[in-house]
Amino acid sequence: MAKQAVLLLAHGTPETVEQVPEYLRNVVSGRPLPQSVIEEIQHRYAAIGRSPLTEITLQQARRVEHQLAAGGSPVPVYVGMRNWRPYIPEVVRQMRADGVEEAAVICMAPQNSRTSVGLYRRAVEAEAGGLRVGFVESWAQHPLLAEAFAERLRPALARLSVATGAPVPVLFTAHSVPCRTVQTQPSDAAGPRLWPGQGADPYAEDAKRTASLVAARVPEIPRWWFAFQSQGASGGPWIGPTVEETLSAIAAEGVKDLVLQPIGFLCDHVEILYDVDILFRQHADKLGIRLERPESLNDSVTLAKAVAELALREFNGF
Repeated sequence: MAKQAVLLLAHGTPETVEQVPEYLRNVVSGRPLPQSVIEEIQHRYAAIGRSPLTEITLQQARRVEHQLAAGGSPVPVYVGMRNWRPYIPEVVRQMRADGVEEAAVICMAPQNSRTSVGLYRRAVEAEAGGLRVGFVESWAQHPLLAEAFAERLRPALARLSVATGAPVPVLFTAHSVPCRTVQTQPSDAAGPRLWPGQGADPYAEDAKRTASLVAARVPEIPRWWFAFQSQGASGGPWIGPTVEETLSAIAAEGVKDLVLQPIGFLCDHVEILYDVDILFRQHADKLGIRLERPESLNDSVTLAKAVAELALREFNGF
């Protein structure tokens, strides 16, 4: 029987503020960035102390290992990062050196943007050699993913509802992407396609489907909205609506209490600990809205079960 393993992929994050310039060069594939952008990102990392993304992803890997072993499929779970250490190519080479022959590869970004997730896939396949790879492109509609978010959302809603004496609405968010990456290209478009396959990029619809599935599991939500957060500072327009303009519209309707749940992120990192907990809270406060956020999935057992199910599905396909 072939030796199998799981490879979890994530964005990556620097360990120190001083590493931010090198990290950003990786993010933008070496394109120059204005110094003001670099300094702003350094400020955000400094404000939260450090991003725990790598540490938490490694913890998630151990939970997935436990779930697989408990189900009778004891296999190692590796972690590779696109933009920081441990880099995806290095981890894939280590897997090959360890004798792994078949790998279930799962991106810890469940909504599929062909440009971003596509880059993860290319990084794996470039180093795969004889390693057989089963790559999960999207799992935005996995029922256990929706349940994991619902498990975090219910207690946050309950706490705020008790404090206010009334049901509290929800704003779901996912990371924005540049407009150019999700626009449909005609099949006869000149030049290379921005993504493989035909038709529009699925990311925006994937994100909204996840939000819908979570909301369906939490019927006590009286009303909910969706927005894209953390638009970039360069590269042209990014998809919206933004969180800031959505909060302004919600405030105009008289809403005073709101729960914001990011459903595009599976653990704490700068886009949650700074963008949500600092920037969006400050904006909401100016609008007269009390904004609360549920705990991130982080070490969720339900999340680990979802990832283990995805891995087993890929193993069965070899």
